[in-house]
Order: sequence, then C-alpha cells, then structure tokens
Amino acid sequence: MSSRSRRTLLVAGAVTLAAVGAGCAPQSSDSGSSKSSAKAASCTPDSLATKTKGTLTVATDKPAYPPWFIDNKPANGKGYESAVAYAVADKLGYAKDKVTWTVVSFNTAIAPGPKQYDIDVNEFSISPERRKAVDFSSPYYDVRQTVVALSSSKIAKTTSVAALKNAKLGAQVGTTSYQAITETVKPSVKPQVFNNNDDAKKALQNGQIDGLVVDLPTAFAVTAEIKGSTIVGQLPKLSGKPEQFGIVLDKGSPLTACVSKAVDGLQSDGTLAALQKKWLADTAGAPELR
Repeated sequence: MSSRSRRTLLVAGAVTLAAVGAGCAPQSSDSGSSKSSAKAASCTPDSLATKTKGTLTVATDKPAYPPWFIDNKPANGKGYESAVAYAVADKLGYAKDKVTWTVVSFNTAIAPGPKQYDIDVNEFSISPERRKAVDFSSPYYDVRQTVVALSSSKIAKTTSVAALKNAKLGAQVGTTSYQAITETVKPSVKPQVFNNNDDAKKALQNGQIDGLVVDLPTAFAVTAEIKGSTIVGQLPKLSGKPEQFGIVLDKGSPLTACVSKAVDGLQSDGTLAALQKKWLADTAGAPELR
C-alpha cells in the first residue's frame, strides 16, 4: 500500500496523470486543506514550538519505500517525500542538519493522542475521518489507486472494474488502497489485508492474491521490483473526489498553519513540480479501468 499505497481511509484528491507524466502534476486546491494565515515572522525556528527547540522532527514508517524514499534512508534527501520534507524544513528556516528523522508506524501516526514528531510524511491521504484525530497540511501530491498483478494472473489484461469483482485483491491495512477495493471494486471475495507492503508483495509473488492495490507511483516501483508483474490499471476516484497526500501533525498543532504556508509556497514557486519531475517522472501512463 504503500510500497505503500498508501494510503488512506477517507480521501480528498487524485493525480492528474498527463501532468505527472510530464513531471509536473498540478496541485489541486483542496477545500479541506489547512490553509495558512500565519505571518512570516511567526514561522521561524526561534518562534516555532517544535518538540526540540531549534530542530524539526520528521517521522515516517519503516520500511520507507521508493519512489517516496530511496534506499530505505529517509534522511538522505532522496525520493519525493524525503525531498518535500527537506524543502518544507528549508521554507521554515531549518537547515538540513537541523532536521531529525524518527520512525513511526503508519497507523500510530494517525491515531489520536500526542505525537512524538513535529510532522509526519508517509503518503497520508487527507480525509475528514482522519482530521478528527490529526491535523493535515495543505496537499503536496495528488494520487490515484492502482491494481498490480502478475502477468500470468487472470486479471492481468482486465480493462474494467467489473472484471475485478471475483478477484482476490489485497492492500495494506488502514489505507485508501484498501478502501478503494471495498468501495470501488466491491469484490465478492473479502480483500486480504497486510501489515505492510513487503508482506503484500510477497503474497502477490506467491499467488495468494490475484492483485495488489497501491498508489500509482508505488505501483511502478512494485513492477520494477517483481519480475513478471504488470500494472493492470487505475481505479476510479473514491466517491468521485480527488485524493491528496498531506503532511500529518498533532491535532491542534501550533505548527500546522506554518507548515501549510510552506507547502503552499513550494507549490506556487514551482518546487513541488520540479521535485515531481525529478522523482516521479517515470510513474505515469497507466491505463484507466472503466
């Protein structure tokens, strides 16, 4: 599900594929995003109430999957989400050596209660349900859920959602990938859930499931990793709404407005488009399932 389909339970955003293919997917204005009214003077390391004064603590899950992170090393700045995290930190005035990474599991990160991080970047889809427990920044990426199968699978050449109804599909637990199966495909066979995408990929390789549902960039990473696998196609948008990733913060975090302002700035100055071109340019061109 991620690796990582990640993700997500209720959603608000989708990838504009042609633009992603060109390496510059436009960022939709999300009516549910946390727009900032923070003044520039208040969004500095001296004034921000971070967990450790003068340091920005960034969380993500482990393993950290490509193309979001490279070599399972979030701190190396490689991969789209790692690069976005450092770009946000820079906008807030934190040099790279003032960014500290910590490991927090996907489900723990969006559970109610105090957080051990300042921000968490982990393919979290923005949703009203999740907003009850955490804050989200403005969206930094539009995404679509996609089906991956072995080339020998009975669904490998499927062109419609209806043809997936009797397939054994799987996804990471707690993600929008799983939700896409239950709400969009509505299969007759109960979907299988996995703790992480490594387990899900093994199930696909071993023939335990006919297809794995993940986000589009992750789908390309999976097919590059698993010999003889193929992208079947993209599923329709959940509830007809776009799905978007946002940075997660503690509920009511004093940092939310400043982080959203930083993301908005990265969108308006072209940084997000440039990072998508660098890290996600090869993740486009998947067919649409009717």
